[in-house]
Amino acid sequence: MKIGIQTWGSNGDIRPMLALADGLKKAGHSVTLVVSSIDNHNYSCISEQLGIAYRQVPEHIDFDMQDFAQRSFRMGTLQWLRALLDEAFFPCEQTIYQSAQQLAADNDCVIGHHFLYPLKLAALQQKKPFFSVTFCHVAIPNPLIPPFSLPDLGRHINRLSWGLLDTVFNWVLKKPLSRLWLEAGIAPPANVLTEMLTSQQLNLVAVDPLFCPSFEKWQPHHQVCGFLNLTEDAQHWTIPARLAEFLQNGDAPVYMTFGSLQQALPDWSMELFLEAVALAGCRAIIQTSSERYPADSQTGQVYFIGKHPHQPLFKYCAAVVHHGGAGTSHATTRSGCPSVVVPFMDEQLFWARQLQSLGLAGKPLSAKKVTAAALAKGIRTVLDSKTIQDNAKQASLAMQSHDGVARAIHLLEAQFRI
Repeated sequence: MKIGIQTWGSNGDIRPMLALADGLKKAGHSVTLVVSSIDNHNYSCISEQLGIAYRQVPEHIDFDMQDFAQRSFRMGTLQWLRALLDEAFFPCEQTIYQSAQQLAADNDCVIGHHFLYPLKLAALQQKKPFFSVTFCHVAIPNPLIPPFSLPDLGRHINRLSWGLLDTVFNWVLKKPLSRLWLEAGIAPPANVLTEMLTSQQLNLVAVDPLFCPSFEKWQPHHQVCGFLNLTEDAQHWTIPARLAEFLQNGDAPVYMTFGSLQQALPDWSMELFLEAVALAGCRAIIQTSSERYPADSQTGQVYFIGKHPHQPLFKYCAAVVHHGGAGTSHATTRSGCPSVVVPFMDEQLFWARQLQSLGLAGKPLSAKKVTAAALAKGIRTVLDSKTIQDNAKQASLAMQSHDGVARAIHLLEAQFRI
């Protein structure tokens, strides 16, 4: 079958779709991947290695992630999301939509990032099946639990709370997201959160079952497939000799990164990390984002590293300090590492609390308030807790028994036969 996949966002939104594209290609399907990268990273090389047709649309997005992160650091979630869309999505909306129309025309079905409503519209216009992929289950209605950060007042009140969340998203996003639909002469879906942004036929939830034990209460079109783990680049990466020597000459280090957010606050991040390491009295590997600390250099008990696949190195670490992104939370847990989470926004706080509830992390440390002393205490908590260390090992074994890509392909191919 000819399958078109379209995604938008940063590395965490693109790697899982590459993993899915790779799995579908190996299952005998012809796959085309269209990427809109807000950090302008190009994935054509790895796509070529995987035998996947690749298009970057647009070739360049005029968006400064570092500047945006600095300006939006203290915004609320919906304010942050609207600002991101205004600067990094809406200016490219027509280009993304035109590419979606071409993708739908050229393929038997299309699969889209959960926010790509232009692809959903294009598929509807051309009567092609549309399936979506969601990387975080925080916004999937479940009567057993309330929306994130709201109190649990029982099943009936929780349903009302989820309806209220739909209303809030409609108020903030319905008008700008409906523009394409209205221009096409098609009535937009009634609700942004629960109808416009996901497929009503099959929405793959790319989250390990470990993190969503009550998913059986979701509507049936939401199906957990598990973490879409891209391993191809890890197979071509070897630990640098200097890093291998560092690992051999002492206790397992703590790995520290804030992902793409770290690039926006490089000096603050590095100072926080270095002071916390000194206070915690541990060895560390810090993903560097500062010219003052070049990659593949070492200062005392700290090794600085550039970009690389996380999982091959995480397995040598005693814990990981991170921001709570969905991809990093999965990679850390799969590698058997406890987490120390410093969330910058509500979705990351959600992952932090997921890890804490599973006994894989201590209390989240808000990036807006965190101090080096608090971070050092959080590091020592997970390093000194045998319970957390044991929980991490058990969670790793559970995750490694799940194959998210295989499960996703099984669910998709069941739809192909309908």
